[in-house]
Amino acid sequence: MRGDCRYIVYMRPSILFPLFAPLTSLRGVGPKFLPLYKRLCGGEQVADLLWHLPSGVIDRGYCPQLRYADKDRVATLTLAIVEHNPPRKHGLPYRIVGVDETEQIVITYFNAKGEYLAQLYPTNAKVVVSGLLERYRGGWAMNHPDYVVPVERAAEIPRAEPVYPLTEGLSNKMLRKTVEQALACVPDLPEWLDPALKARERWPDWKTALMAAHHPQPESAALLPGMEDSSLPILPPDAARRRIAYDEVLADQLALSVIRKHHRASAGRALAADGGLRRKLEEALPFALTQGQQKAVAEIVSDMQEPKRMLRLLQGDVGAGKTVVALMAMLQAVEAGAQAALMVPTEILARQHHATLNRMLAPLGIEVGVLVGKSRAAGRAETLQKLADGALKIVVGTHALFQDGVAFQDLGLAIIDEQHRFGVHQRLALSGKGRGVDILVMTATPIPRTLTLTAYGDMDVSRLLEKPAGRKPVDTRVVDLKRLDEVIEAVGRKLQEGAQVYWVCPLVEESEMSDLAAATERARILGERFPGQVGLAHGRLAAEEKDKAMEAFSSGATRLLVATTVIEVGVDVPNASLMVIEHAERFGLAQLHQLRGRVGRGQVSSNCLLLAQMPLGGTAKARLKLMRETEDGFRIAEEDLRLRGPGELLGLRQSGLQQFRMADLSRDQDLLEIAHDDAALVLSRDPNLESERGKALRTLLYLFARDAAVPLLRAG
Repeated sequence: MRGDCRYIVYMRPSILFPLFAPLTSLRGVGPKFLPLYKRLCGGEQVADLLWHLPSGVIDRGYCPQLRYADKDRVATLTLAIVEHNPPRKHGLPYRIVGVDETEQIVITYFNAKGEYLAQLYPTNAKVVVSGLLERYRGGWAMNHPDYVVPVERAAEIPRAEPVYPLTEGLSNKMLRKTVEQALACVPDLPEWLDPALKARERWPDWKTALMAAHHPQPESAALLPGMEDSSLPILPPDAARRRIAYDEVLADQLALSVIRKHHRASAGRALAADGGLRRKLEEALPFALTQGQQKAVAEIVSDMQEPKRMLRLLQGDVGAGKTVVALMAMLQAVEAGAQAALMVPTEILARQHHATLNRMLAPLGIEVGVLVGKSRAAGRAETLQKLADGALKIVVGTHALFQDGVAFQDLGLAIIDEQHRFGVHQRLALSGKGRGVDILVMTATPIPRTLTLTAYGDMDVSRLLEKPAGRKPVDTRVVDLKRLDEVIEAVGRKLQEGAQVYWVCPLVEESEMSDLAAATERARILGERFPGQVGLAHGRLAAEEKDKAMEAFSSGATRLLVATTVIEVGVDVPNASLMVIEHAERFGLAQLHQLRGRVGRGQVSSNCLLLAQMPLGGTAKARLKLMRETEDGFRIAEEDLRLRGPGELLGLRQSGLQQFRMADLSRDQDLLEIAHDDAALVLSRDPNLESERGKALRTLLYLFARDAAVPLLRAG
């Protein structure tokens, strides 16, 4: 990997070197402040700081005379200083009196040194101050002005001051000075936009757009002479932000298109068969495949029979029956004489899949192997031998599958479940275990249709939109937390009936800053009420302890599992028929949906109780109302996007969705669609990006750290 990184850095165009210089190359960013900048902007290069855009702007162009001024507004005043009133004793404020042509104002400081203030506000001289103008005891007041300068230096006060998201230890003024240094490093880059698109949208060039984005302009106001900023062009509203947002999504879509093109061009193989094994399995199943499952199987088999490599996403809602579709694909590979591997993120899930597949394939006489990190040495050696000599056609495992010691006789199909738990390199490592391996990726995380391009733009997509027959709807109720005792009694009744129960909490341990229930404390309370029946699973447990707790619940050794969101994906306990989610108002819609999907997997009716702190806010009320109305994960994901935006979607963050720095996909969906089409058109006309625009687009890929795609281009 390190060699690859050095190679990519070496290939980066020299024009971008200033942007990828360390933040410590900027004045004021030393060892003390570097961790703060890194925490704030997510990296430690100059470019990371440039992608940290202002969230607002302070208009300092309001320059009234005091008699006609508005209170509670930022104002820039020209004052004559007439009097200093130092505090009579320690702890009292220092007050300075200033006047304009109309009235006087008292400027107040707390814990300031008198000598410093005497120099800053020389008596009988004029200064310009800028800060929040307030009324106090019938007069004008300003506490700790943001700017104080002599009249001749009025131009040092910004007409419009950008306001940045901050972290503790960094002030806005300090951050702004550092950003200005970073902006001074920005080079003029070759234009990579389609000229017609740029003209139609009235977009500036990239550098101008970036400068304008960091210098947002408020609505026009009366200007103090010398405060005008004529260096920035007048742009259409939002043009600068949309331009750099488009650059970011174009880089992303272009990289995905290059990767997909490279995958398609790689040598593949046709896994052709007449479908005899698939028909036998379908006849042995105790249920009929849904229309969605039949369509997905047909799409996958069609891909596998082509001599090109398959790269397909199987996206199915919770409980939509993806496992059966995956098994049909594996049988296609087996019947064609190849092997198939299913890679999952956890050992408990691998063992569950292993048991399920063995049970389903028993009538066909096909053995399924399992390979996880904790496999016993003798069993592991036997499994490895069978994979190498071809005696074992299907294997389920964790990341252990792509380790160096694992060799297949002829791997033809690799299936990756819950792909967001694995990196691209792991996916490629598994596909590298065979010749022209077809890739099928599965996810149960609903991605809004509008965002599918960003998460899976390099894949063909099959969707399962219906649930298999026999799945009962989950009765979802919103319950006031004040009725906690009643809920615990309901849990007791469920346990007496022989059912199992999940109880999900948002925190692991009590915090002095929060009154939210903690999983550890809730487990203790419920353990006293139901002794010997309660297990505990959360992310801070050692992996072995967590797996042990979840195994105990899966086997029925414990009846009530108190957990955090570690159970969101990958635990299948058909006997669990009640899900209690405490402080449900604190969870995102996509996450609530995933948690609810843990119940309703058996033959009995299931319930989900959303315990919430009343009264609910507007967004929380809308979220929980939707949970009651529907179990359609795709509708829920779309609504979650609308309510909170992609930056807040926990379900999407876990799904592997590309996190953008400047694009906001809840409002920039049109840009994503334009970029998708633009990238496809560019590569159809200039597949190796060798034209002038193509070379500029290569620079764009490096600029936004999508340079992993560049070596895949044949030229360069």
